[in-house]
Amino acid sequence: MSDDAGDPVEIPIEDVLDLHAFRPNEIPSLVDAYLTAACEAGFRLVRLVHGRGTGTQRAIVHAVLARHPLVVTHWDAPDSHLGATNARLREMPAERDS
Repeated sequence: MSDDAGDPVEIPIEDVLDLHAFRPNEIPSLVDAYLTAACEAGFRLVRLVHGRGTGTQRAIVHAVLARHPLVVTHWDAPDSHLGATNARLREMPAERDS
């Protein structure tokens, strides 16, 4: 994400990411970066809020989660009526000594 001048804007990593402000074409890279940062921050369970709408963002989020190497499993958050998805993350792999 960047500000009006094009400079990166740092967003604090929390266990919930609200995707309402983003366009569908921004979602895959954003979710990918978020999952890595959340895992590095020690989160093992995260919630991605995509809204119900037409289901486009939900489908994009589910596609990213289904193929992401840090995701163990994901499911629709039962309390959100298809407006959010929960994901369980793996522990960040330990770096190998060279």
